[in-house]
Amino acid sequence: MVFHSTVLFVKDIEVAKKFYTRFLNFSVEHNFGKNVIMSNGLTLWETDPEYIINKQLDTTKESNRFELYFEDENIDEVFLSLEKAGILFFHPIHEEPWGQRTFRFFDPDNHMIEIGEPLDVFVNTMHKKGLTPAQISIKSGIPIETVVGLIWK
Repeated sequence: MVFHSTVLFVKDIEVAKKFYTRFLNFSVEHNFGKNVIMSNGLTLWETDPEYIINKQLDTTKESNRFELYFEDENIDEVFLSLEKAGILFFHPIHEEPWGQRTFRFFDPDNHMIEIGEPLDVFVNTMHKKGLTPAQISIKSGIPIETVVGLIWK
């Protein structure tokens, strides 16, 4: 068994597709009308009201029990472009206790999305601020051997 994709049940496939292609710059790999598979493996699916999922599960409920997580080296640019587009944020860019900068926001169906810096970026940011590999390891919980391997020479 292998992982294939994450499926988000959406209210309006066109609104969801526009959001993920326009604001997050994903591209559509397969478009089956009410089921769209993005090139990164994310699947958007507007199910028919009579479909078994809708009969057994209330997919219209607003819920934040699910988060999609992405990484980008340029989160400041991504944040500014989403802010300019009027996206609803859960919180702006902030530093997590382990040293990584992240921000969270919502898609049109109220799914929470997090964008954070990749591991090598936030390790090197801490190093540039003067933290030693040992201090970075303690703060981040990353093994010191990994920290040393991630520090750009």
